[in-house]
Amino acid sequence: MLSQHTSDTNRDRAYADLRRRFADWDDVADAPLPALARAIRRGGLGPTKAVRIRAMLRGIRESGVPLDERAFMAVPDSELWDTLVALPGVGPKTAACVLLFSLDRPFFPVDTHVHRVAIRLGLVPPRSNAVTTQAAFQENVPDDEMYALHMNLIRHGREVCVAQRPRCSVCMLRGLCPRVGVTTSR
Repeated sequence: MLSQHTSDTNRDRAYADLRRRFADWDDVADAPLPALARAIRRGGLGPTKAVRIRAMLRGIRESGVPLDERAFMAVPDSELWDTLVALPGVGPKTAACVLLFSLDRPFFPVDTHVHRVAIRLGLVPPRSNAVTTQAAFQENVPDDEMYALHMNLIRHGREVCVAQRPRCSVCMLRGLCPRVGVTTSR
């Protein structure tokens, strides 16, 4: 949740501040909202994220799952997915990020960069939303390639296939891209 609507740098700073301020996840779940918001303020939207983080942690704990790093290790992928997306403030992208990055599970997060590149390359239909794009990648990308492809698509979307003026002239995927030739200004 800390990564929502902020940069990676600010997310990392907010996470480090949170971990310094609270000894464990139970302390975060029990923290007063103003204290939690102050702890994560460098990630932006502190008051909103504090409410969601605390509610999420309390929801996990109330379901009988302990709030520790090993809590989800034995839970099957599909059950864990359902548990995560049922939590307040957790959508498919956040659930997939938790599964891929924190639990090393084969799930494919789709952020704005991945979504834009997937549409431009014709990997998903032009009117696909992030949820349908995530489902398509989840179904079609081999488990052992999900992390690398996700990271490469993000990098490509940030550095080359940018939103406003894609840098098509330096794109290594130009030969595969159906958009090349649409305009001559690139």
